[in-house]
Amino acid sequence: MIDDPGHVHHAIDYIEFSVTDMAATRAFLAAAFGWSFRDYGPGYAGIVRPDGSEAGGLCLVEAVQSGGPLVVLYSRDLDASLAAVIVAGGQIVAQPFHFPGGRRFELREPSGNHLAVWSPR
Repeated sequence: MIDDPGHVHHAIDYIEFSVTDMAATRAFLAAAFGWSFRDYGPGYAGIVRPDGSEAGGLCLVEAVQSGGPLVVLYSRDLDASLAAVIVAGGQIVAQPFHFPGGRRFELREPSGNHLAVWSPR
C-alpha cells in the first residue's frame, strides 16, 4: 500500500494545541520558533510548515488542561533556542539538562502548554 504524499501510515501526522489566548500564543511561537500560521477564523489557526502543508493547529478554548503527552521540538542550537524562548516571554520550567541522547529544556508558552526542546550532544 502506498501512503498519500506527505503522510506516513501510523506516524504522528498533526498535533493540535488548546490555547486560551490565540494572539499571545501565536506571537510567542512565531518569535521563539519562527512558526507561521494559516487562519481559519478567530478560534483556529493552522501551524504551517515551510513547504506550505500543516503540521498542526491552535484551537481556542476556555482553559488549557495540563498533563498528557509532552511535545518535544528539535533544535540545531539549544542555547539559541533557549534564548529565543526567554526573549519571546516563555516560562522555563526545566533548565537545560543532559540525557543519554543530548540536552533539553522544558517551557510553558503563554496559554500554559508544556513543551520541550532538545538537541543532540
